[in-house]
Amino acid sequence: MSAPPIESYAVLDSTNAEARRRSEAGLFGPVWIHALEQTAGRGRRGRAWCGGGGNLAATLLIPVDLPPAQAAQISFVAAVALCETVNALAGPGAARLRWPNDLYTAGGKVAGILVESGPRPGGGLWLAVGIGVNLAEAPPRDQVERPAAALADIPGFAPQAPADFLAALANRFESWRRIWVRDGFPPVGEAWTRMAEGLGGPCTARLPDRTLSGTAEALESDGALRLRLESGEVVRVTAGDVFFGET
Repeated sequence: MSAPPIESYAVLDSTNAEARRRSEAGLFGPVWIHALEQTAGRGRRGRAWCGGGGNLAATLLIPVDLPPAQAAQISFVAAVALCETVNALAGPGAARLRWPNDLYTAGGKVAGILVESGPRPGGGLWLAVGIGVNLAEAPPRDQVERPAAALADIPGFAPQAPADFLAALANRFESWRRIWVRDGFPPVGEAWTRMAEGLGGPCTARLPDRTLSGTAEALESDGALRLRLESGEVVRVTAGDVFFGET
């Protein structure tokens, strides 16, 4: 098994933006794009994502021949690979996943994943899987929507240079990507569920048109979150901001 090559840069505006520029030029990878510093990093819904300071900012650019709904499952592939990488370094259970792909420790959110895509000439898609990890430091509380933490704050976590962490992540990502391609979503969903927190507990989902509260029951076979409302109605959450007992 060989992971895609890693290209590292001192400064980029955004590794996802660089991936998009390449795809628009007809270059679809596979390649990891890594920046020691981002000047315009982005998270979901256009939110800023802090970069630099010993943290990881990287994007996997990869071509796929899948319909968009199925291609979007790579978000869960990335989440499983990322959580496994952290727990291999910090200890079993040190980090947990929250739907769909945020990584948390006891102190707060330590990583996020942003997947962007576009069509390729002749068919298929390009995918840009952006991953930001607070390896060394977390952003100030007034700069983030939810409490944030850094892996360096976990007792027993050995300091990791971003390039070393990315090398380990890239190998694990490739292993899970191959499982996904060969066996589909079920093994990825099962692994995600084992690493998840919040399932079976209270949950609030802020959707584009409404806010719903209930119990987060399970991850469905396509990656949707099954939310049971107090009325008994079951709603499939496929996009939105989800909070598990957070204020």
